[in-house]
Amino acid sequence: MTGVVTKVALTIAGSDSGSGAGVQADLKTFAAHGVYGTCALTAVTAQNTRAVTDVEILKPKFVQSQIDAVVSDIGVDAVKTGMLATESIIVAVTERLTGYGIEKIVVDPVMFAKSGDALLDPSSVSALCKLLVPIAFVVTPNLPEAEALTGISIEGEEGIKDAARRIVDLGARAVVVKGGHDCGSDSTDWLYDGQQFSRFSTNRIESDNTHGTGCTFAAAIAARLAMGDDLFSAIDIAKKYLTAALKRGIPIGKGYGPVDHFLGVNVWGKEK
Repeated sequence: MTGVVTKVALTIAGSDSGSGAGVQADLKTFAAHGVYGTCALTAVTAQNTRAVTDVEILKPKFVQSQIDAVVSDIGVDAVKTGMLATESIIVAVTERLTGYGIEKIVVDPVMFAKSGDALLDPSSVSALCKLLVPIAFVVTPNLPEAEALTGISIEGEEGIKDAARRIVDLGARAVVVKGGHDCGSDSTDWLYDGQQFSRFSTNRIESDNTHGTGCTFAAAIAARLAMGDDLFSAIDIAKKYLTAALKRGIPIGKGYGPVDHFLGVNVWGKEK
């Protein structure tokens, strides 16, 4: 025994066979932050840098069994949810997270892949708002997802703030609305904790290697929360980490390549 306390994060999401997003991106992100990653798969996708070509959705009971197996033996310091696919899985996941009393829950309301393929049944958005969002420590929607959650059209800073307030009104402790889909030379994310807004901004990075950015950002927040960081610090570090990962995006495949989760360092710790 080394005496070192290992922090654990659990990702509840879909598998990406191209490994740029989903559970694979989450586990790599957890590892990059020194957190032990565990997972509960909700779906298995046949996916590459260009498209999602097939999806196999797992049974809600089996999703719960995976969560049970991890929590009952290993324990969990923070949870990140991603692709949940259906209302029945949202119900199943919410039951388990509330039943175990897990508080540090990062809800990434994944609705579409980078290719535009749907990853959440549109009829399930209401269940997401009524069940999972209210137990979230923080919700991390991009602009289209924020519009879907609130039912409003978002334009400019005031539109973002209005959407953020509405999402917190659904019950979430906090929300960070991501500005990656916005225009302009800067990429700005807005955190609203129910009382005040905080702005996180970096120069926009022009790159085709952006597959998995949303998953990676949310997973990094979960990892930092598991490590004991406060929410503001967790988002600040996650933003800086994602920016560095984007700068080192990996040009593989014929579509949107992934970000570099290990920032140019290979498994032997040497620069590539």
